[in-house]
Amino acid sequence: MKQGESSLTSLISAFGRSYHSQFDTPKIFNDYIAKELISQEEFNNIKENMVQGIDFFSHDIAKKFKGDTEEILKWITQVQLSPTPLTRARYCEKVLLNEAMLELEQYVILGAGLDTFCFRHPELENTLEIFEVDFSTTQEFKKKRLDEAGFKVPSNLHFVSMDFTKAFSDQQLRKEGFDTKKTFFSLLGVSYYLTKEQISNLINNLFAKVPSGSSIVFDYADEKLFEEKGIFNRVENMVKIAAASGEPMKSCFSYDEIVGMLEKSGLLINEHLAPDTINELYFNDRKDYLSAFETIHYMHAIKK
Repeated sequence: MKQGESSLTSLISAFGRSYHSQFDTPKIFNDYIAKELISQEEFNNIKENMVQGIDFFSHDIAKKFKGDTEEILKWITQVQLSPTPLTRARYCEKVLLNEAMLELEQYVILGAGLDTFCFRHPELENTLEIFEVDFSTTQEFKKKRLDEAGFKVPSNLHFVSMDFTKAFSDQQLRKEGFDTKKTFFSLLGVSYYLTKEQISNLINNLFAKVPSGSSIVFDYADEKLFEEKGIFNRVENMVKIAAASGEPMKSCFSYDEIVGMLEKSGLLINEHLAPDTINELYFNDRKDYLSAFETIHYMHAIKK
């Protein structure tokens, strides 16, 4: 991870959430705060770069909408960029808010980026401790943006600087007040870029010292990741973009492999959403380009 790259990744993710909140109807996941953390110049630059790259995604769409920058941006965002981030965030927060009613005390966001959960749920300030784990550069960038936007960091939000993909340390969490209490972890948009061994070790470490009832929501790619093209070749494009960016996708799993990995860490699957289910839950009867991404699954697993 080079200087500034983590901030760029966070900005693009926030751009997708901001675009959806402002321009898409109906809303899948309404992150109405995301736009406050991106400058208009950054929004316009990301928009321009996406529109200029339309030929990479589809020559046919480039010809069809030639000169119509807004429709091209809508197409790229809804087909390629937003489907997975929007739905996994909605699913994760649905599970989290349910757990918050069941004596949950801690929430750890791994790869938090410009996450806005705590600012959208101020009612949880006195009942849920939130730990955002990410690169120090990303967190300093976020703190700066929060300050510029006039957001005060609530007392229950804790920033933990760590490259958890290489070495997870609960000591760094504990320095910020993390304790051996019922905990919910989110691991979104991360598993694809780690080896199977790294993912297994990370989950082992996450659950080593938390009590029964603690749980995790994560997304993963199934065994078709490297052979599935997807509509408009979007799965193939996703794999190519990751490789070109220097962070290639490394892992995909069969369902049985996921079950076995979780069992080794003492976890049971509570819920599994396959692409068809995700499409039915979140994209049914839409009139735009949004649809569930092929090969991507969501999982909620609980410690026995």
